[in-house]
Amino acid sequence: MEQAGAIFLSEYILELNEGTPYKDSIGDEARSRLRAMGKPCSFAPGETVFLQGQAHSGIWVIESGSLRTFYIGPSGREITLAFWTPGHFAGGPEVFGRGRHIWSADAVDRAEALFLTGSTLRDLVATAPAIAVAVIDGLIQKGKCYSALIQMLGTRTVSERLEQLLLILAQSHGRREGGAIVIDRTITYEQIAAVVGATRQWVTKSLDRLEKIGAIEVSRKVIRIVDIQALGAEG
Repeated sequence: MEQAGAIFLSEYILELNEGTPYKDSIGDEARSRLRAMGKPCSFAPGETVFLQGQAHSGIWVIESGSLRTFYIGPSGREITLAFWTPGHFAGGPEVFGRGRHIWSADAVDRAEALFLTGSTLRDLVATAPAIAVAVIDGLIQKGKCYSALIQMLGTRTVSERLEQLLLILAQSHGRREGGAIVIDRTITYEQIAAVVGATRQWVTKSLDRLEKIGAIEVSRKVIRIVDIQALGAEG
């Protein structure tokens, strides 16, 4: 997945990459303290970062690559909550290491992260105002993310959620080619299905439908949005 912005279902596309102060706004001194007190970690594609039900131990500040957070229900059904990119962290909401994880995280692609234990982060927050603000901003973004997800799941049909996700991908990962917006297929149909709450087969059929009405063109490597106004026309 490209290193552009976070991806999660939201009505407000421009807010997707808020809450990334670790990336460029905490300052060199605070960043040096983070690196001195944190533990660098590497994750292979698909590798588990933490599991739902495990005890919280701290947070992972993403430096490269991307991490996916997801929830698995009692029936085994899985829903992707978000894809987080550099400057975001994974491991909340109990950033100080209390309680248990209420969702899981894994690496989407090869990822590098800085692990900060809960006690270390508490010390940093108490002594470094820039880091304290960064933690608050990150938690605000997490709150927006999961609130937006609940709203989308509760008020939009699955077709509308798919079309909104295509708009989000176009905004955060698309590039213009002529009059079209091109999205490289670095996000799989399985991943799309897990975001919108559907099956892979349903996603395939729905993309075929959008192709037939002239909204998109799909190839093995890209999804090309050729008529952005047509998205939602049959939702």
